[in-house]
Parts: sequence; C-alpha cells; structure tokens
Amino acid sequence: MLYPMSPKVVELKRKLESFMDRHIYPNEERFYREAEELGPWKVYPVVEELKPLARAEGLWNLFLPESRHGAGLTNLEYAPLCEVMGRSHLAPEVFNCSAPDTGNMEVLERYGSEKDKERWLKALLSGEIRSCFAMTEPAVASSDATNIESSIVRDGDHYVINGRKWYTTNATDPRCKICIFMGKTDPDNPDRHKQQSMILVPMDTPGIEVKRPLPVFGFYGVPDRASEVVFTNVRVPKENMLLGEGRGFEIAQGRLGPGRIHHCMRLIGLAERTLEKMCRRVRSRIAFGKPVSEQTVTQERIAEARIMIEQARLLTLNAAYAMDTVGNKVAKSEIAMIKVAVPNMACQIIDWAIQAHGGGGTSNDFGLTQAYATARLLRLADGPDEVHRNQIARFELKKYSNA
Repeated sequence: MLYPMSPKVVELKRKLESFMDRHIYPNEERFYREAEELGPWKVYPVVEELKPLARAEGLWNLFLPESRHGAGLTNLEYAPLCEVMGRSHLAPEVFNCSAPDTGNMEVLERYGSEKDKERWLKALLSGEIRSCFAMTEPAVASSDATNIESSIVRDGDHYVINGRKWYTTNATDPRCKICIFMGKTDPDNPDRHKQQSMILVPMDTPGIEVKRPLPVFGFYGVPDRASEVVFTNVRVPKENMLLGEGRGFEIAQGRLGPGRIHHCMRLIGLAERTLEKMCRRVRSRIAFGKPVSEQTVTQERIAEARIMIEQARLLTLNAAYAMDTVGNKVAKSEIAMIKVAVPNMACQIIDWAIQAHGGGGTSNDFGLTQAYATARLLRLADGPDEVHRNQIARFELKKYSNA
C-alpha cells in the first residue's frame, strides 16, 4: 500500500467492520422506515439504541485529531475508518462521527472558550445533543460565500442577529441545541473575506424559527435533516463570538478542510457498497438467455467502477496526507480535487447500479436512490464543483505566471 495503516488503525477498522456486520446492516431497513414514518422533527429510536453499544466498544469520536476527547488519529489514519462508516447512512451518527456535529466540535475544540467547551462541546462529545451550522442562504448565490447577507450587529454587551438560512443541517432535530451562525459584522470592509464572523447561538434563544425541513430528492431526514431557519433580532452575549470579529472565513477554512475529507471518504465507502450490490444483482438476473453479469456492457461498467473507486481513494488519501504534513491551507488544491472527483465518481457508479437493478433501482428498496441523493448533494455541499474546478485551475496556472 502507498499509505499503509498503522496497527492501531488496523484494529479499529476490524472492530468497526465487525460492528457494522452485527448492528448497522441488520438495522438499516428499520432506520429508513423510522426516518420515513417519524419524519425529520423526531429522534429515530434505532440510532439512540445503537450509540451506547458503539461507545462501549470504543468506537466513538474517532474523527477528532490530536484531542484528549477523541482517538487522536490523523486525517490519514481516520480516512479508512470514515470509509467504513460511509457504507451506511445509519452508521456515522451511531459513532458520533456525523456532519455537521464533527465540524462544529472541531470549531469548538479549536476556537471555543473554556466556558463554551464546558457547555456545548462536552454534551456534543457525549452525544447528548446535536448542533447545526447556519451558513447557506436562499436569497444569494452561496457558491460565493462573501455574498452572505445575514447580519451580526454589536449592541452593548450583546450581538443582534438577523438572517434567513437554509440547508441548515440538523435544525429540525429536537436534540439540536446549539448553532454556529455565519454572518456579516463589517459589511463595508474592503477585504471581503474579513466582513464575516461566526457566533454561537443557542437554539432556544427568542427570535429563532425553524420554518421547515427541506427534502433532498424527496427524502426528509436521510441523508440529512436539511432545514430552513429564520433569525429575527436574536440577541446573544458578546462572549459568544468565535475567535473575534472578521475571522469567519478563517474558521470556515479550518472547519471545511477536514469535513471535505470526511465527505469524500464516506462517499468512497458508499460507492464500494453500491458496486457490491451491483455485482450481486447482475450475477443473479438472467436476460436474453444469460446472466446480466456476462453482458459486455455490464462488465465494462464494473471494471470502470473499480478503476474509478481506486483512483478516488488514492487521491483522497493523498489529500489527507497533505493536510497532515503541510496543513489545510497548503493542501487547498488536493482538497479541491477530491471534492470534484469523488462525488462525480459516486454519482456515476450509483447510476450504473440503478440501471443494473432495472426498475427496482429507482425504488427505495435497494438503498440506491438514497445513495444517489447523498452523492448528488455533495456536488454542491461545501462548495459546488465549479468553484473547486476554478480554484484548481488557478493553482495550476499560477505555476506558469512567469513563463
């Protein structure tokens, strides 16, 4: 292997795979049923039942690097574990490794005060509460985050917050108790990347209205609880400001780098699982006198899928290694590349799997429609393909600026 796993990671991966076999896969049907029947405003009992089992086996908060609270894994070490969890929509939250809580916990760990950590981080780390991240807005093109119009205005010992957000994951969850809100504190600053700030907003603060859940391809609550939230004259203490006014983009870059790695590794796991389903399906179905697996077009797609997964995994491990060795800022190009390559890879493989399953592939019976919703969403979340491609091109062109 180009990036060999340490004995510690090998053992954690073995334990994770065993837990998935014993507890995750057998409960997936129940998870999807509860998500559909209970909807995005409720807690799904199956998740809460499995969390203590995962914690008891030491499979908890594996994502936190260099922390007294987590497993102390690097991004490269966590990557194969994240891939295993990504094989099922049920798994990440069971291990307390699901977005946006992971990113929010990392923000609190890095930038929160001791008071913030005691009040919010401790409860998030234990899985007692959940959190949301309010950044995207319906009124502006959020592919350019400097467009954000929400305001954070100082008023004595408080800040007053106004804005309308959407795709605020988790906001409909009754356990969601804290929000990290991004808005403008200095809209006239000539440096557009210093206009923004991030601030902690308890969800029970007057003036917050969770308007509605937003379906992703018709799914409410799976793959996530996307929500629309309105903030009207919401007042929070000045101490809730993270890092300081004008530091929002700085925090965002620290938060989104690891998050993009996590999304990509989970998608690789989902693509692996999808390819497995595809192979089993085509071996068991007969069309035109022979198994579908013997049709040349099917074999070509299976071969291409394997090549694409291996390419994506190596690219993502390389990005994780770069983040660990030179830091998120220097590894911008590597992170941008995986954010384009991996969701597109997953979308294509899931599409082929749907085709191989025939009409049934478009139903919810095989988990493929849910998988496609996840992969397609991630071509937009944390920055759309176009933004990342432009960034990659600029990095490349810069090499020849003196040519």
